[in-house]
Amino acid sequence: MEQRNCYLPEGSLLETPQNAASLCSEAGLREAMLSGQRLEARVRICDGSHNLHLDLPCMHGLIPRSEGALGISEGTTRDIALISRVNKPVCFSVLRIDHDKNGTPFAVLSRRAQQEQCRDGYLSRLRPGDVIPARVTHLAPFGCFVDIGCGVPSLIPIDAISVSRISHPSDRFRVGDEIRVAVKGIENGRILLTHKELLGTWAENAACFSAGETVAGIVRSVEDYGIFIELAPNLAGLADLRTDIRPGQHASVYIKSIVPDRMKIKLAIVDVFDEHCPPPPLHYFFTGTHMDAWVYTPPHAKRRICTEFSEAVPAAGSAHAH
Repeated sequence: MEQRNCYLPEGSLLETPQNAASLCSEAGLREAMLSGQRLEARVRICDGSHNLHLDLPCMHGLIPRSEGALGISEGTTRDIALISRVNKPVCFSVLRIDHDKNGTPFAVLSRRAQQEQCRDGYLSRLRPGDVIPARVTHLAPFGCFVDIGCGVPSLIPIDAISVSRISHPSDRFRVGDEIRVAVKGIENGRILLTHKELLGTWAENAACFSAGETVAGIVRSVEDYGIFIELAPNLAGLADLRTDIRPGQHASVYIKSIVPDRMKIKLAIVDVFDEHCPPPPLHYFFTGTHMDAWVYTPPHAKRRICTEFSEAVPAAGSAHAH
């Protein structure tokens, strides 16, 4: 765990006293250069040549384009990875202190160096089933991009975010959220991620509810045979069909019964309404740092939904379910 703490997502060190102390003087920067210390500051400008400029407390900072990210020089990372960092924190090493034509000192910095250290000292050692911290950086219709250390990006596909179906990752996350993710596999050096396994099994989620309660829910889908309403990210129940209800609406529902053998929760809709509010905080049932397997379904259920973590890219069971 100590090793993981060395390579946290960007922004984790920005407000720390040690970071501030190193940035406040030329002597502090030189000491950080000699020790290889990771520092962080906010990007103010990405110029026309895609160099990143930072206003450090003691002097100007420059991250040349080639030092801006892993893969930039090789052409495997697009320049949008640099442009998108404007007004956001980045991590870096101090390469040297130079002087401009007026004799004013400025710091030449490398984000790529920190990402290489993260890759070699941390990411390359991850194995399927490892659970690591991440920070949400971008939401797309097909999934959620996260920083898994020093600005190195990875993707959680939308069907790996939760068992309950969502129409867009914004139904579950906001940019900047600090979350936990599981390594699903490693393919050609890329870290493949999943998230739903940390949100509990059917039984763990169902144990939070009781028949006879009226609880909050979100309409996730309207089918010919009924309406699926999410009670928790990994748990949904079925209510009778109504024509005046749309996916995304909030609801209050009465729990008629909970049937573990069939993994069914029968609901009666009390009220539905439109409301725009941020996703509620996530509750992680799994709090460890590694899992070998995850079985969503109860032992006596007729079908089995599971994820087996292995060195090869795992073939998960059909956990993309209501």
